[in-house]
Amino acid sequence: MPVADTERSSPMEVTVSGISKQFDRYPALKDVSLKINSGELIALLGPSGSGKTTLLRLIAGLEQPNGGQILFGDEDASQKTVQERNVGFVFQHYALFKHMTVAENIAFGLKVRPAESRPPKAEIRKRVSDLLDMVHLPGLEKRYPNQLSGGQRQRVALARAVAIEPKVLLLDEPFGALDAKVRKELRRWLREFHDRTGHTTVFVTHDQEEALELADRVVVMSQGRIEQVGSADDVYDRPNSPFVFSFIGESSHLPVRIENGAVLFQGQPIGISEPGPDGEGMLFFRPQDVVEVNDGPRLTGKVTASRRLAGARIAELDISDEGAAHHVEIGVPLETRVEIGGELGFRPVHWKIFRNT
Repeated sequence: MPVADTERSSPMEVTVSGISKQFDRYPALKDVSLKINSGELIALLGPSGSGKTTLLRLIAGLEQPNGGQILFGDEDASQKTVQERNVGFVFQHYALFKHMTVAENIAFGLKVRPAESRPPKAEIRKRVSDLLDMVHLPGLEKRYPNQLSGGQRQRVALARAVAIEPKVLLLDEPFGALDAKVRKELRRWLREFHDRTGHTTVFVTHDQEEALELADRVVVMSQGRIEQVGSADDVYDRPNSPFVFSFIGESSHLPVRIENGAVLFQGQPIGISEPGPDGEGMLFFRPQDVVEVNDGPRLTGKVTASRRLAGARIAELDISDEGAAHHVEIGVPLETRVEIGGELGFRPVHWKIFRNT
């Protein structure tokens, strides 16, 4: 039977309902609700202190909530232990047993099971061999962790987590200790691995590129709350709050006023329109979503710096506003002549305005 078939688990739906968590008086999570579909790969993305690791630890059973429920399928797992929940957990720093070989590390969770649920030795050996093939490490079963690279150790950690046939696979910054090139390689590999095994998988990351590339859906978190849940396209192209727009990708923002559908900066039209009632708001745009404009309604700024970014150039501008200066970044073609201290005019072609409340 193919390895992919023998290793494919029965995926588990996870429902987080109204979860709150406090440490002393600090509210780490505030009434968080999230439905994770069976077999889905979910990324919890946010800055330090946003609550993403706390949420992962609550799903694992490493922490207990102060309020709310966590369901595995239709079963309330909120008060169950880690062992009773049967989750696989992969940490940033591998957490492999240094005195055990690769094979012993992978087999550990199976060998310590009670006798009535422990597989026969031959079955454990077969399972370890199959998993080594799946994580692309055949022939390394007798090596010790200190004889492996960082990327290899993390793949062994993942194989060990999967060996117990977990209901849910949880990864906490799994590639955070690795260099950029290895991270990119392991991201592609993890996506392929997930597609083969079908585990319901939740991983924590602060790396936007990692989340957008890997996940079926991204959960953007801030200050103990979920700001937005959606596909990579949803959170990047259709952010639903100033925080998400600022946090995902590069962006700039300027205070504006809407009058009769026209968008004004410093009382002057800038060549874009916005439907709806008159009022104040904040205009957000990304560097690549502007065009250079030399006359007519536009925004104009003084160039303070310029840098090369792949096939484009990023110009940093200061735009004066009643004595203050707003710093923005715009993308210009490489051939554009950019002089420090000179002026550039531009107009957003894709943007979003969040109105003041």
